[in-house]
Amino acid sequence: MKLSVFKSLILVLAICLSSSTFGQDFQGKAYYQTKTTMDFSQFGRGGQQPSPEQMKRIQERMKSFLEKRYVLVFNREESIYKEEEKLEAQGGRGGFGAFASSLTSGPKYKNIKSKEILVDQEFFGKQFLIKDDLSPIQWTMGKESKQIGQYTVFKATATVPDTSFDMSSFRRPRGGEDKQEEEKTGRTVDVVAWYTPQVPVNQGPDNYWGLPGLILEVNAGNTTILCTKIVMNSKDKENIKKPEKGDVVTQEEYTKITTDKMEEFRNNRGRGRGRGRN
Repeated sequence: MKLSVFKSLILVLAICLSSSTFGQDFQGKAYYQTKTTMDFSQFGRGGQQPSPEQMKRIQERMKSFLEKRYVLVFNREESIYKEEEKLEAQGGRGGFGAFASSLTSGPKYKNIKSKEILVDQEFFGKQFLIKDDLSPIQWTMGKESKQIGQYTVFKATATVPDTSFDMSSFRRPRGGEDKQEEEKTGRTVDVVAWYTPQVPVNQGPDNYWGLPGLILEVNAGNTTILCTKIVMNSKDKENIKKPEKGDVVTQEEYTKITTDKMEEFRNNRGRGRGRGRN
């Protein structure tokens, strides 16, 4: 009987401590590394594969776009996901570099209470505010678990619309590839996520959310997002500011804007090479 009372007291104490740690005013920061893999052989000209030296140059040129670091600042209802600031300037690039740097996603705000998602996005010097409903993700809960640092994480899977920009589209199409590009609209991607109930929020990196714990790892297509550090209730709390400036567009409208610009960019490159051969 005494043991049962003792266990009850421990349980009540644990609940009180949990409520104190994760109260309404709590805030956390999760740091993520992202990596996207690509088949660089498709960037050869005239149907030929690039040489090993050319492949190495392409890989070095693309590294800053394919490997990034982000921080997710979150509380129970809101979060903002943004790339960590870098000391090195990425401006001053021309051609492909200028275009690719314009595709870097700006700060992404999610509110799971009002079900809205906002992205503060600059594209070729013009400011956009991408605004959409925060669509629910139909997760399938798995039984597998593993450790990420000090956290026990559990597996969940889903199939979601693929809104990523296809960097391979920068190469000129050959044969019937124009039709293949059109068929990519409406494509989906299978997602494997790992979440921890030890941080009991429905938040996660990028567009991911809706699990009973913070999402620490995501594998989606050829992209991996991995949490490297979590800081809870730091003395220096950061204001989760809702983006408000820019021309308001939906994600679908913004994707069309970038796709049209990509087509223009690709055609201009093709005409430039044609003039060089004359």
